[in-house]
Amino acid sequence: MNARKFGSFVVMCVVVGIAAQVGAQPQATEDSHGAHAVRPNILFILTEDQGAHLSYLGTPGLQTPNMDALARSGVYFQNAFVAYPVCSPSKAAIYTSLHNHTNGLLNNTQNFQKPAASLTEAERNNPVYVHNRIHANLPTLIERLKAAGYYQGVTHKLHVAPNEKFPYDEFLPGEDGKTVAGFIGRAAKTGKPWHLFLNIGRSHRPFPDSSKVKIRVDPVDVKLPAFLPDTPAVRQDWAEYLAAVERADAMVGEAVAALRDVGQLDNTLIVCMGGDHGPAFPHGKMTLYDLGLRISLSISGPGVSHAVKSDALVSELDLAPTLLDMLGLEQLPNSHGFSLRSVLAGHANKAHEFVAAEISDRGPLPNDGMQERSIFDGRWHLIYREKLIPAWRQVQADSKDAKPWENRTYAEIVRMKAELPEPYRVLSEMDPQSLDGVPPALELYDLTKDPDEMHNLAQDPTHTVDLTRVYATLRRWVDETHDPAVRPPPTPPIQSATR
Repeated sequence: MNARKFGSFVVMCVVVGIAAQVGAQPQATEDSHGAHAVRPNILFILTEDQGAHLSYLGTPGLQTPNMDALARSGVYFQNAFVAYPVCSPSKAAIYTSLHNHTNGLLNNTQNFQKPAASLTEAERNNPVYVHNRIHANLPTLIERLKAAGYYQGVTHKLHVAPNEKFPYDEFLPGEDGKTVAGFIGRAAKTGKPWHLFLNIGRSHRPFPDSSKVKIRVDPVDVKLPAFLPDTPAVRQDWAEYLAAVERADAMVGEAVAALRDVGQLDNTLIVCMGGDHGPAFPHGKMTLYDLGLRISLSISGPGVSHAVKSDALVSELDLAPTLLDMLGLEQLPNSHGFSLRSVLAGHANKAHEFVAAEISDRGPLPNDGMQERSIFDGRWHLIYREKLIPAWRQVQADSKDAKPWENRTYAEIVRMKAELPEPYRVLSEMDPQSLDGVPPALELYDLTKDPDEMHNLAQDPTHTVDLTRVYATLRRWVDETHDPAVRPPPTPPIQSATR
C-alpha cells in the first residue's frame, strides 16, 4: 500500500529538542539518510478538545500568543487532521501510525495513569480496558523509543491501552512548566535522551464558567459557526471554550519557557499541534465534520523552513514516522502515514492525496452501532455511513450534558428548535436516538464555498463527477486498508442522502 495515499483527519504540540544540555551528553547517531547527527530529545505537547482555533488564524475573540509564536517560527500546516475524533482512538493513531480499524482501539478506553506493573487485578479485568485496546502484535512509538534508549514520561493522563504498550518511566500528574522542568532535570541525571508526552487538559470541558469567574474573551467578539444558533447562551458557551483554549496556551508558554531556561530552546525542533480532535459542540467532537477533525499543527526548529504556511494535507498518522525519521530510528513496520521531513526542509509541499477518518460508534463495549467514514481531498469532503437503522450514534457526555460538563449549547438548541430549525436539524443528526434525527448515508461538501458544511451536495447533479471521484477514493481506501466494518456499494447511495 502506498502510505502517501492514506492518512486521517488532532490539538497537540510536539516538541523535539536536540539532546539535553543539563547533564546528559548528546548521543551521536547515523540517521536514516546516512548522515551523522545528534539524537534529539522529544517534548510532545497535546492539548485536548481544541479545534483549529488560534489568534494566528484570526479566530475572533481569541488570544493565543504562545501557540502563535510557534506557528510563526516554522511551518504551519493549514490542512492537518486527526484519524478519529475522540480522545483514546486519536492517541492510538498517533502512537501506531495506523487507522483504528487496523490498530484495534475503536473507542475511549479506561485511563490508568500508571505503569503496567502497578495495575490492580480489577483494573486489568475492567471490560472497557480489555475490549478497547491496541493489538498486542503492533509496536508503538513509545516501545520504539524505549528500545532506542530514551527516558520517557507522560503527564495528566495516558488514556490508551494496554499499558504494556506504553513503557513510560514516569507517569506525572502535572501539565505545567514546573512539571516539564522537573522531568528534564531528572532525565538529565540518567544520561539518556528523553521524551515527555505532555498532555494539556485545560481546553477540555468543563470550560471556565464566566458566570462565576472572569474570562478575558468577550461573547460579543466571537463568531459562531453557521450550525450554532446565535443566542446569548451559545455565545457564552463558545466564549468560554475560547477562554479554555487560552488557558491551554498559557501552559504551552510555560513549557517553552522551561526549555529556554535550561538552554534548549534554540536547538529544539518544536511541532505544535493544537487538539486531539475538535471541541464538544455539534459538528465537533465524535463527528466526522471539519470541526471535529481539523486541528492546528506547526513545526519549527533546526532544519525547518521559517514563516511558511503549507497547504499540504497531513495527518496525526504522520507524526510517528516524522519523529522516527528525524531521530534516525527504524520506521514502524506498517504505517498509514509517512514522514514530513522533506516538507519541513522545503524540498516538497505535497503530502497525502487525501486524508481519511472513521467512527465505529461501538460505545464502551462492542455493539452494532452506526459505522462512519470520511474522505477529504483538500476541497471535497465526503462522509459515508452504514447501519443507519436503528440510527444509534455514540454521543459524548460533554457534548450534551449540562452537569458536570457545563454544556450550554445542547439545551439551547433544543429550546430554540422552532425558531431556528437548522441548528436543531444538525443536533438531531448528531443525537438521533434522543431527538429522532435521521443522519444521511452520504454527505458531500465543498469546503471552499461551505466551510461550516451546511449544504449537502450529494444529490446535486452538477456535482456528480466530484461525488463519483471522491466516493471511488473511499472504496479504494476501505479495500486497501482492509476495513472490516463497512462495505460501500459500487455506486454512491444517493437515494439515502436526503436530509
